Amino acid sequence: AASLVFTPTDGPVALNNSNKWWQWKPGANWKHPLGPDSTIAGKEDHPVVHISWYDATAYAKWAGKRLPTEAEWEYAAYGGKNDIRYVWGNEEFNEDAPQCNIWHGQFPYKSTKPNGYYGTTAVKAYPANPYGLYDMSGNVWQWCSDLYHASYYQEKAKDGLSINPKGPVSSYDPDEPSMPKCVHRGGAFLCHASYCKGYLITARMKSSPDASLNHLGFRCVKDVGN
Repeated sequence: AASLVFTPTDGPVALNNSNKWWQWKPGANWKHPLGPDSTIAGKEDHPVVHISWYDATAYAKWAGKRLPTEAEWEYAAYGGKNDIRYVWGNEEFNEDAPQCNIWHGQFPYKSTKPNGYYGTTAVKAYPANPYGLYDMSGNVWQWCSDLYHASYYQEKAKDGLSINPKGPVSSYDPDEPSMPKCVHRGGAFLCHASYCKGYLITARMKSSPDASLNHLGFRCVKDVGN
């Protein structure tokens, strides 16, 4: 088994080719997030990573839970507000008083975090949103249950108001039309305004359901009464 691990570059690179900072590393998995010689010792309260959509779905089922739909995830991220761009409000990200765990410095080669720290942080390292939910932005991307279809929400909008949409019945990504994709939301520790503003509440990302990376995880939900 192998997985993709972030590897900082030696200097500035064009940001249109993510292969520059991802390395396919045999032995990288959730217990060994940076490769076979790494461990999660001391990171037991960090989010789990290197988890594919299949893994996350299987775990949630085993735990008597499920993955959130994309609509549920976004509703939760807003925390009862409807006039904000970010989980914390409308202020731009501030590296001197960071509101979530994203990249500080020049991506992907110079981190200005303490001790050059690039990775995940413990849950509850940053304030919760009004619903008491932590890390709805930053830290790791979070799988949703939905398949990804590029025009799904544009099509739903033609019908007017949509209440709690459940996602498309098929996947379509015009960049890779033959590969099914699933949605993940929230951004991660690698997001930076110069490259990826995935920490916007409305930002969306997609990956194949067998993909695993060291900035991609998940959270579970449980229906009321179950």
